[in-house]
Amino acid sequence: MPGKAEEPKVTRPRARRSELATPASSERMCEKAAGSGADLVFLDLEDACAPSAKESARGIAVAALTDLDWGHTVRAVRVNGLDTPWCHDDIIEVVTGAGASLDVLIVPKARSARDVWWVDVLLTQLETKLGLTRRIGLEVLIEEAEGLSNAAEIARSSSRLEAIIFGAGDLSASLRARVDGNFDPVGEYPGDFWHFARVQVLSAARGAGIDAIDAPYPAYKDVDGYRRSATHASLLGFDGKWAIHPAQVPIANEVFAPTEQEVAEAHEAMKIYRESEAEGVGAIGRDGRLVDAAHMRLAENVLHKAALASGTAPAN
Repeated sequence: MPGKAEEPKVTRPRARRSELATPASSERMCEKAAGSGADLVFLDLEDACAPSAKESARGIAVAALTDLDWGHTVRAVRVNGLDTPWCHDDIIEVVTGAGASLDVLIVPKARSARDVWWVDVLLTQLETKLGLTRRIGLEVLIEEAEGLSNAAEIARSSSRLEAIIFGAGDLSASLRARVDGNFDPVGEYPGDFWHFARVQVLSAARGAGIDAIDAPYPAYKDVDGYRRSATHASLLGFDGKWAIHPAQVPIANEVFAPTEQEVAEAHEAMKIYRESEAEGVGAIGRDGRLVDAAHMRLAENVLHKAALASGTAPAN
């Protein structure tokens, strides 16, 4: 009988600057996604598949995961919601068929920690049955009012959980917000319409030590708008953003990676601070500004993101 699946989460942190959504029902689009350069591609069995195509799309997803050359791209599948008739078989058929070729499952509309726990248990059973030695990671979408209020609990619900995702679309409907097709308010609104929700998701992720991914930007022809949205999320601290079109991928990859200047300044600040620290000084002046331990944490964040983007981040 196969041994029990290993307990560690993942052996190496994953870059998630760009997460590209791809309809699992389209072989052509799956092939295009494999060469998109996205950090993560998820083959979508949920919103991107009509009900009549959901079951047949599972086989297409399995074939794409196992047959295509994905390079360094993380391979993921978004299953249907737990309250649908497809979720259970989505997980069983995709995991059984793809096996070690599947890195991550994405669970939509998580409302509580119990939702994530259910998927975790089913995955553990499948990994044991199939003899998989590398655990499949999880990402979950925070896109329901209940899920947003339980975001911190959800973020800590499973050691498999690697990221939580801010889902503005369904959250708009759940909150009964008056928004347009790009999830922007249809009238004048003071400030950033989604700031509070974004910070809730981001805080929950950071409290649990996992990644935070920003919402999609449906207006895929609006390049400047996507860049602006990605930049705002990056400034807040998000690790990456969804892309619904391959053209959005290079923008996300650029925006969520530190610039050469940021990396150089981080190295220089740490060098100067460490030298002063060795002399017993805990805070120094640099270019007319105070530099202390808090600034070292910021510099470490920059260098960590740079290492992820270059694929040189050390194993956990």
